[in-house]
Amino acid sequence: MIILVFGLPGSGKSWFARQLAKAMKADYVSSDALRMAMFTSRKYTDKEKSSVYSRMLLLANNHIQQNKNLVLDATFYKRRFRNAFTRLPAKVIPIEIVADEALIKERISKRRADSEADFAVYAHIKSDWEPMQEPHLILQSGTGNLNAMIQTAIKSFSPDYDPSANQ
Repeated sequence: MIILVFGLPGSGKSWFARQLAKAMKADYVSSDALRMAMFTSRKYTDKEKSSVYSRMLLLANNHIQQNKNLVLDATFYKRRFRNAFTRLPAKVIPIEIVADEALIKERISKRRADSEADFAVYAHIKSDWEPMQEPHLILQSGTGNLNAMIQTAIKSFSPDYDPSANQ
């Protein structure tokens, strides 16, 4: 499975994606960490974003060939970014993470390990957001509901999923 965890900056998608990957014993790739590894000076241009998503696509294809599960963490705020992944020859599960704007402001005001997004970046991405039209799971991120989110996600894509089978 390739799981796309997407949402606006500060929504809690990275925290959720990392914990989901651990729960599933799947590999995890963050667009933020990948971008930092690929570019010493980040400009967030369309070309740079396309390069990051292309690298993520390559990693996804490698995981498919190795029959390994992968959780991908990125905003995926444009259809063109998502579409490249939803056409992969594997079970692709998109999960959108949403949160109240007040909580997003609080989260973004604090330093986060890989993300350089501030509230201006959040506002810009929100204004450019292209909603996913296809059916997908939407999870509301709050405080203290991470375990419930993970259980809902796992049950939604495979009611009888056994994480120990993917070791």
